[in-house]
Amino acid sequence: MIPHPADQARPLALAELDYDERRTMAAWENLLSGEAGLSRGRAPVRTLIQDSWLRCTSGGINALQNEAPLTSDQEEIERLSRSSKELVLAARRSFFALGQLLQGTGAMLVLANEDGTLIDAVGDKRTLHDGMDIHLAVGGTWTEGVVGTNGIGTALWTGEPVFVHAAEHFCAGIKSWTCAGAPIRDPFDGKIIGVVDLSGHPDIFRPHNTALVAAAAREIEKALADQQSEERTLLLETFITSAPRYQRSDGLMIVDHHGRVVYTANLPQRIEQGLLGQPRQGTPRRLTDLSDPRGLDELVSSLPREFRSCHVNPLELDGDLRGAALVFPPTPAAPHVSLRDGGPSERLREVASLIVGESEAIRKAVDVACRVSQFADLTSLLIEGETGVGKELFAKLVHAGSRPSRHAPFIAVNCGAITRELFGSELFGHVAGAFTGAAREGKPGVFELANGGVLSLDEIGEMPLDIQPFLLRVLEDRVVNRIGDSRGRPVDVRLIASTNRDLRGEVEAGRFRRDLYYRISAVSIQVPPLRERGQDILLLLEHFNARLASRINGERLTFSNKVLDALLAYQWPGNVRELRNLVEKLHLLSNGGDVTLGDLPAEITQGGRLVTPGLPPPGRVPEGGPHTLEAAEGEAIRNVLAAEGGNLSRVARRLGISRPTLYRKLEQHGIRRGFV
Repeated sequence: MIPHPADQARPLALAELDYDERRTMAAWENLLSGEAGLSRGRAPVRTLIQDSWLRCTSGGINALQNEAPLTSDQEEIERLSRSSKELVLAARRSFFALGQLLQGTGAMLVLANEDGTLIDAVGDKRTLHDGMDIHLAVGGTWTEGVVGTNGIGTALWTGEPVFVHAAEHFCAGIKSWTCAGAPIRDPFDGKIIGVVDLSGHPDIFRPHNTALVAAAAREIEKALADQQSEERTLLLETFITSAPRYQRSDGLMIVDHHGRVVYTANLPQRIEQGLLGQPRQGTPRRLTDLSDPRGLDELVSSLPREFRSCHVNPLELDGDLRGAALVFPPTPAAPHVSLRDGGPSERLREVASLIVGESEAIRKAVDVACRVSQFADLTSLLIEGETGVGKELFAKLVHAGSRPSRHAPFIAVNCGAITRELFGSELFGHVAGAFTGAAREGKPGVFELANGGVLSLDEIGEMPLDIQPFLLRVLEDRVVNRIGDSRGRPVDVRLIASTNRDLRGEVEAGRFRRDLYYRISAVSIQVPPLRERGQDILLLLEHFNARLASRINGERLTFSNKVLDALLAYQWPGNVRELRNLVEKLHLLSNGGDVTLGDLPAEITQGGRLVTPGLPPPGRVPEGGPHTLEAAEGEAIRNVLAAEGGNLSRVARRLGISRPTLYRKLEQHGIRRGFV
């Protein structure tokens, strides 16, 4: 799923600004009369409102209008409903639950499409009726460009959760309302496709009504992601049943009716880049929208000329065109890693065979490691990658090509497992009596133990700042001094540092020395995460399956197509290590040799959703208790706490509030921090 820019936002609360209705109205009147401009930082309104007002005046918005434009044409409303069918369906559960919670609170919840036109509204009946007076109803259009500053239009413009209270609205007829809106983004590429907004008369205002709408927007996005996953599965099943001559060696790309690429297999890099550009390095790209009657023809004509000979297979579900499959003939396999003749080539191939995968990303990383290993003058390098991607295998690969003898030492040290007090002793050694607790006969450090071979320092970002200058000195001079000893000991060591951190960011933050970073990162190897390796997931699955079956003298497991699809769709935060552990668990716990969806962990089959004990399931209204806006806000905060696993920093970002404000809200609603 694409990260949300809104998650980084922190809109100011009125309580933090000391909102003053009289001064806000005076600033608005002065702006309209031209007597005083709005100088940034001087106006008695928030910067968000100030910028919006200036856009409204420059755009010629009539500040005296009393309502938004409204389409009353039934056919147009039905067209809007059809074009936003997926969004309405995804919002149905949240709107049903919140609509009941809002009864009697004086608040209403509305859903707008990407054009700011309302497509659904629920909540307090009297408020819904009052909303008709300003056309805050289905068919009303609420962009800034037509009705000025408001929760829906301003959220669409900024792409962030916002609230607009009373006099902060630009148009006079809306100043008797308060509203808070949050954008809804397509999980596929992060594009804004709608807004969920909480509105009512000013007495319902709470500074953090944004918490409710931000949580509702995230819940709708989760439902959209589930819908897209289900649609992807249906398209795959439809293709399998309609293309009996499809070969596993063929290249395959499946697009849905929006032109989103939902599945690829066996696509050589030149085809994938030719069709999608660099989808792994930026925003996923859409092809031609197939909802147009000429969509299929336009899809083919939009392809680069060299790819137009592919077979295009329309995919229909219930009689409707819902996607298309593009089948490309197989192309020659990518060449194997090139190695220099003689020397350690056989050992390199032996270790390289332990790195399972055929994706371009992993082949590139292996090729770089093999080439780097054969340059003796390169005394240090950096391996970067997330936890569990297999950085230690790449370190061993470099070691295999670094030294003429397979018996050259390979010493691996996890910097995160060494206490701060023992760091210097572990790295450089010490002489007898160098410090309290030192070994009586002294002790060599890992540099001396790795002399003539390779020293692998994993999690180097965990190294204390005061030790780093000494490491740099050893790398520069190739001489190590034990603690308590003035005598230098020459060492011939190739250092391989690895990290799952952004070391460049650590340098900028002052937690890692800049000179050491440049010394170890002159050459770096980027090990790709498993989620970027496509079909390698299935290759690794079979590799671990066969290896474990052999180890326990048992039969290999078999996996259903739905299981394979679930594994391919999962994001694998634990990478290869997580996949290996899953296979081991399935061998131990699966009932028989066939693995079904029921055998997989919930985080894989349910997209990683977390359910907090004691809370009602999403979409269910709790029985008993007052149905107030405060209760709805409290439940929204609990839901986000559950979704974020109790991480208060992420909860605050998602709700669009500061951490101190979140602490106040937790105390106000009686939510204990130990709750998660």
